[in-house]
Amino acid sequence: MLIRSSLGVLVAGSSIAASMSIAALAQSNPSPVRGPFQFEPLPASTACVVGGAGAEPAEQPFVLPPGFIQTIIAREGDGGSTDNWDMNTLNETGPRAGRLLYRTHETRTNGQVTVTDLDTGLTRIVAERADWNRLDGIVWTPWHTLLVGEEMRPERQPSLPAPEFPLAQAGLVFEVDPVTGANVARPALGAKAHEGIRIDPQGNVYGISETGPFTRIGGQPRPGGYIFKFVPDQRGDLASGQLYALKIVGPTGDRTGDAIWIPLDRTLVTIDADKAATLAGATGYGRPEDVEMATSTGNNRGGSNVLYVAVTDESRVLRIDLREPAGGSEHATAFVSDYVRQGVNAPADFSNPDNLALDKNGNLYITEDTTTPPGMDIWVAIPNQGQHEAAAQTVRFASLTDCEAEPSGIYFDRTGTTLYVNVLHRGGPDRRDLGVAITEEPRR
Repeated sequence: MLIRSSLGVLVAGSSIAASMSIAALAQSNPSPVRGPFQFEPLPASTACVVGGAGAEPAEQPFVLPPGFIQTIIAREGDGGSTDNWDMNTLNETGPRAGRLLYRTHETRTNGQVTVTDLDTGLTRIVAERADWNRLDGIVWTPWHTLLVGEEMRPERQPSLPAPEFPLAQAGLVFEVDPVTGANVARPALGAKAHEGIRIDPQGNVYGISETGPFTRIGGQPRPGGYIFKFVPDQRGDLASGQLYALKIVGPTGDRTGDAIWIPLDRTLVTIDADKAATLAGATGYGRPEDVEMATSTGNNRGGSNVLYVAVTDESRVLRIDLREPAGGSEHATAFVSDYVRQGVNAPADFSNPDNLALDKNGNLYITEDTTTPPGMDIWVAIPNQGQHEAAAQTVRFASLTDCEAEPSGIYFDRTGTTLYVNVLHRGGPDRRDLGVAITEEPRR
């Protein structure tokens, strides 16, 4: 049975006790979060139902803290869009900045980039290609284009190589004109399973390989992956440049500590960047996925000198200080530390961190991609003070009501008052993915 709770959302009847606990918590505990998105943390994951709470047009996919509302801004099928709504970005600069929400669709073939005009509510296809495999990461560039990456390796599925670069043995990054959809492959950024992509003020591009060579964690083999930095030969031109991989050289424990960026063979990375990183002795992690830095939000507290990396299979988020003094003007060194870690500064039910989004006050929002419901939640890591400091605490912001879906593509608008998130892999009779905007209720 579905009932309307005191939070103003539809939840399963078995969630009544949790909803009452949330309401009580709201009266007793001040928000640990500073900035526009202040909230009382949810004490537990909601009890999920297949398909989620509510029915069209009144879906309420998330249980939220008191004082927050969710609005469906787009749904699968709008404007000819296909399924598997994955990552989001806004047009962060230029004309009409902040009005257009772009997304990738992680389908096995016929990958799409679509856009929703937040003023008109209309969605359209920007670009689509039959050979695009599992489009995932997306970022707005300072020169007003889009970068999108394929999360694909041949061992995971049959390869559909880009006809303009058939030698690539894994996914590529493509640069897309956000108006016309014209696109070009950028193999210099590496052939690998791409997900998160971010660009620093100098025009360097950071990313990961999600499924690189296997690593051994806790005595058990797990799929590994590397962390990369690309430095273009000329800022704004991604046709050529040097790809680097991160390597720990002064360990402080479990692949943290002083690190260097090791240059990789320029030809080999265009064919198999993971192989190039392995040969260079790069440090592997258990399935890194999204990356985040302050350039996407204009965040001043975190600065653009820190890169956060979600390491999904290890239930932790790394903090990488990119501007260690020893690196000089080339910033050739870095320092890696645990920013969030299950059982340390995050509860035991925090697991499989996937996508990341910084707000303007340095709070890091984190989605989960777990294998067993309940637990598809959105968490927030509250910043601490001091260099290399881990988050002060990690608290639950939202909980997904659909047992089969996952939250994906969290992204803050330019004001820091709207959080965009997709509901991916929905269950139930209406399996169409959703684009959701989460905001505070208007103050009376």
